[in-house]
Amino acid sequence: MAVPKKKSSKARTRTRHAANWKLTAPNLVPCPRCRQPKLPHRACPHCGYYKDRQVLKLDDEE
Repeated sequence: MAVPKKKSSKARTRTRHAANWKLTAPNLVPCPRCRQPKLPHRACPHCGYYKDRQVLKLDDEE
């Protein structure tokens, strides 16, 4: 069985792990009520509606 001759440094190990780490942009969908972009399965931060119900009370709506 192969055995490493020297200990791998933390920097080398972390560099190897970080090579496969990538960020992806969040998937945004248009709100069916106000057409502003929002995250799916969440209340709209602009109008406060989720699934045709108002779930957030926003001050600028009044």
